[in-house]
Amino acid sequence: MIKVTALHKKYSGVEAVAGISFEVEKGEIVGFLGPNGAGKSSTMRMLTGYLPPTSGEIEIAGLDVLNHSIEVRKKVGYMAENVPLYTDMYVGQFLRYRAALKGVKSKNVRGRVEDSLEKCGLVEVRKKLVGNLSRGFRQRVGLADALVHNPDLLILDEPTAGLDPNQIRSVRELIKDLGKEHTILLSTHILPEVEMVCDRAIIINRGRIEASDTLENLSRKVQSGSLYIEIKSPAQDALEKLERLKNLSLVKVRTDKDGWVLLECQSKPGSDPREAVDELIKAEKWPLREFRHDKAKLEDVFVELTQE
Repeated sequence: MIKVTALHKKYSGVEAVAGISFEVEKGEIVGFLGPNGAGKSSTMRMLTGYLPPTSGEIEIAGLDVLNHSIEVRKKVGYMAENVPLYTDMYVGQFLRYRAALKGVKSKNVRGRVEDSLEKCGLVEVRKKLVGNLSRGFRQRVGLADALVHNPDLLILDEPTAGLDPNQIRSVRELIKDLGKEHTILLSTHILPEVEMVCDRAIIINRGRIEASDTLENLSRKVQSGSLYIEIKSPAQDALEKLERLKNLSLVKVRTDKDGWVLLECQSKPGSDPREAVDELIKAEKWPLREFRHDKAKLEDVFVELTQE
């Protein structure tokens, strides 16, 4: 659905996007992640035809974005971070207007508007002014606008920005449902949202792609997670014996007044030292109060790949 090859974008000589290449297959929901200023928004605007690239190639559904701009825009629904809405129009009226602008045939406008209203949970507010809606409903109107011409590809830039937890959950479920019928490229700073919604993630930093893989494979590229062990033992003795184990490094140690020692450890990528730690605890006959393994999260991957 998306094929990007050696894409560059410069602003006054400053390279915002530095020769990135990636692909998104039809039917995927892909997270497009990166810190502020990484080049995400510039890339998404180039994908939608709003911004010309300095060099490189972009294909959407087999069509070159520069040479077939109008045809490509018919296949793409774009929701910008700050959704531009006409606040003095009614919701249904606004969507009919947007459908006409996007080239939906007159006989199909009503059906497309009804479908968008229903999918985005806007039926109850269709006769309300956009300016009188809450932030959550305005985001839904923006999503309905991106959807109204029934595009093959949805490009969503921070669709849950500024929403409360209940609204975020609602929009997240909506995106998951839309993913059953549309390919989706999703940019967000809410990383747990990506873990819940996306099949794969692309991480960009300083205009370059640092990683592109399934969430499971990305997690394997960094520390395999944290291991928490709470035992009753002299702290120094426990430290010395645990440090002898391969693929394990101690991060934090805390001792309480009753002699219990809480150790937080990190395992190396691709390793699982739990069995070796369990055997050591049994051999030393340490009383055990906690033995917990937290897998690496997308946040850990993001920080390791993008932090200075």
